[in-house]
Order: sequence, then structure tokens, then C-alpha cells
Amino acid sequence: MDLSSSTALITGANRGLGAAFARDLVSRGAKVYAGARDPASVHIDGVIPVRVDTTDPASIAAVAAQAGDVTLLVNNAGIARDVDLLTGDLADARAEIETNYFGTLEMIRAFVPVLEANGGGAILNVLSVLSWLSSPDTGGYCAAKSAEWSMTNAVRAQLAGRGVAVTGLHVGLMATDMAANFDAPKSNPADVARLALDGVAAGAYEVLADDLSRHVQANLSSGVAALYPSLAG
Repeated sequence: MDLSSSTALITGANRGLGAAFARDLVSRGAKVYAGARDPASVHIDGVIPVRVDTTDPASIAAVAAQAGDVTLLVNNAGIARDVDLLTGDLADARAEIETNYFGTLEMIRAFVPVLEANGGGAILNVLSVLSWLSSPDTGGYCAAKSAEWSMTNAVRAQLAGRGVAVTGLHVGLMATDMAANFDAPKSNPADVARLALDGVAAGAYEVLADDLSRHVQANLSSGVAALYPSLAG
């Protein structure tokens, strides 16, 4: 895909990785709709701020009508509530599913007709290494991202013959607000955005943006004990 001639819509574009996507695409020459619940929170030169709340079907329908020239949809919006599956608030777990899974799916359902009407295009779903690996402290988020990964694979297969390519991005911790409380090495969102968009341009099915994602994917076929050493005994 030629990103320099693309028209992109990015959800959650007011900060973090979403803002990095917006800046990178502008630098490549793309037209960019920068989506956020509050468009006034978008402060990026060269973009068109638009309102989109991925948990509100009316908002999604409105932005699909407004941005009818989109050829690249970047599903970046997401939340993490650090839900313990055994003791945490189920309302928080449901919110993670609604935003990370259903929100992404509803954006895809709304924009597939737009992409097809414009001659085809691409979808980039921001997943996580936690699509493949679960942590007790963030079990709700991991489950939501696993569901989003499975959905990404399903719609990729459905859209393969319809001129719409689907790329999934897997990444660990990044230097964003979402990961602010974690004391561990973090990737630069600008680097992750560049790698992911290079993958979209190349038609890649998946982009593994860091060593952790590559390590976890390589061990998926090795069984539970390889991914969860505490269970190996």
C-alpha cells in the first residue's frame, strides 16, 4: 500500500501511540483524520481532528459518514483496567472487552464499506504481546486482546479477496500513559508506529515490534510450560 497517497483514520490519536501514528503518516504525505473522544485534545500539525468514541455506535456511524475517503483504518483506541479475573470488578472487565474487542470490531464493520467504495485499502489493529501471554494482574486486558487477535485473524481471512488487507501489531511495553506504572524497558512509540506502518505498506499480516513479542510468538508452539515457567514444575 502506498501510504503517501492514503487517507487514514486513527482512533485514540490524541496521545501515545495514536499520536505517533498520526505524526508518522503526516510525514509520509498521508491525509490524516485524528480521532479522539474530545477532538480538542488533538494537538498535531497537519491532521483533521474528528470525534469518535469506539464504545458509541452512533459516534462510529457519524465518523464513517464524515470520513468517507478513508483508505487506511488504524484501530488504536484501547483501555487497560488491570483486572484480576478472580477478584476484580467485572464492570472493568466488561469495559475492556467493549473497548478493545467490540470497539475495534464495530469500527471495522463501519469502515469496510468505505474502504471498498474507495477501491480497497488496509486495516491496522493495535494488539499486544498480551494477545498471546496472560498475566494474573491484567487478566481482563489479556482476555480482551486475545479476543481482538482472534477477530483480527477472522476478518483478515474474510477480507482477503475484497481488496482490504489486515495487519495486526504486537508490542510489549511502550513509553505511554498506559504503561506509566510499569518499571521495565519500554519501546519508543514513534519507533513502534514506524515499524507498524512499514508493515502495512508491505502488506504484512503481523508486525512484531519488539524482542518480547518475537520471543513469545516463537514459544507459542512449545506449550504452556514454555510460556509460564512457574507452571513447569
